[in-house]
Amino acid sequence: MDIIEQIMSLESHYHWLIIALLLGIGEILVPGVFLIWLAAAAAITGFVAMFIDITVAGQFTLFGLLSLASVFFGRRWYLTNKVESEDPLLNDRSARLVGQTVTVVEAISATSGRAKVADGEWPATGPDMKKGTTARVAAVEGGVLQLEVLED
Repeated sequence: MDIIEQIMSLESHYHWLIIALLLGIGEILVPGVFLIWLAAAAAITGFVAMFIDITVAGQFTLFGLLSLASVFFGRRWYLTNKVESEDPLLNDRSARLVGQTVTVVEAISATSGRAKVADGEWPATGPDMKKGTTARVAAVEGGVLQLEVLED
């Protein structure tokens, strides 16, 4: 008898527990804080089916209701318990530039100019500055660096 036949011969509550295990593993492999709630619903369905004689249709109905409830309460929990990031600017490249020192590569005026940041160039504005001047990024608005004169 192969493994599939052995699994199919098990009682239905074991199927729910196996599904819960697979969903839990899926959550680990593809994190997204969603499959874990379905895994919890499948596990509860499995335990209910273990102790109460319930039809397969009843088990699917219970699983559906538990899935909705667990996702709702899980979402609510995550909204009230924010996870703080160690690096809140991780995906905000322009915000990470504020405070950095840059070199002017095209004369800066109140309306135009360019500055070298690391290995790239960004459009920039600010007080009048000549090419080659070193400046500091004060802010970034709409992808345009707002520069300030670097005090010596």
